[in-house]
Formats: sequence, C-alpha cells, structure tokens
Amino acid sequence: MAKYLLLKHYRGAPAPVNDVPMDQWTPEEVAAHVRYMADFAARLEGTGEFVDSQGIAPEGAFVRYDGEGRPPVVDGPFAETKDLIAGWMVIDVESRERAYELAAELSAAPGAGGRPIHEWLEVRPFLTLHSTMFD
Repeated sequence: MAKYLLLKHYRGAPAPVNDVPMDQWTPEEVAAHVRYMADFAARLEGTGEFVDSQGIAPEGAFVRYDGEGRPPVVDGPFAETKDLIAGWMVIDVESRERAYELAAELSAAPGAGGRPIHEWLEVRPFLTLHSTMFD
C-alpha cells in the first residue's frame, strides 16, 4: 500500500469543464458537492483506502522564523496556497493506477447546475524510503 495526496485547487490547475466558482453555487449545489465527497470518502473507508480529507478555508498567512520573537507574517504579493488549495484527501492504495482511478472519480463531483465539475486533481505520492522516486 502507498499513500497519495489528492489536492483540489481553487486555481492554478487547468480549468475544470464546469468552471463556475463555488461561491457562485446555490446552497443546494454546495450541499450536493459536499454529500458526493462524503459518500466517496465513506466508500473508501469501506475498502480500507481512505486515510483523511479536509477542506481548507481561504484565510491564512505565511510565517517564517526571523529571529527570536519576530515571526514575520506575509500576505502576498506572491501566490500563496490559501489562494490555490481548496482541500485534500489522503488515500492508501495498492498502486499509482488506483490512485489515478480514484482521483478521476473524485473529479466528477457535482458543481453548478448539478453537473460534474471534471476538475483536475493533483495526485502526489507520499515520500518514503521505499518510494518509486528512489528506484
């Protein structure tokens, strides 16, 4: 089994087919999308492939160490993840192909008008000592 991170993007990825921003969806459309995500996660819990998932609020800031008691907080002008990452899911699957299969299914979550978003999801393997990166 290998863990993969499935990243959902606000922007920065290729545009989805149903490219209506979520803040323009009706409450019913948002509820249908959230229900799809929950049902997807529940199904993967049943197969043992689900690890965790979270939506991420758009608020946030970059912080770094800049000496004792002085952590600078920066809010742009460069691209920050709060503008890019909408949420994530961690899965634990047998193969990269299975990770791609699940990501493709997840990209069909409904959006505006109840139509599938067909959004692009970023699929990233967790780095381990046994990762294919080192083979």
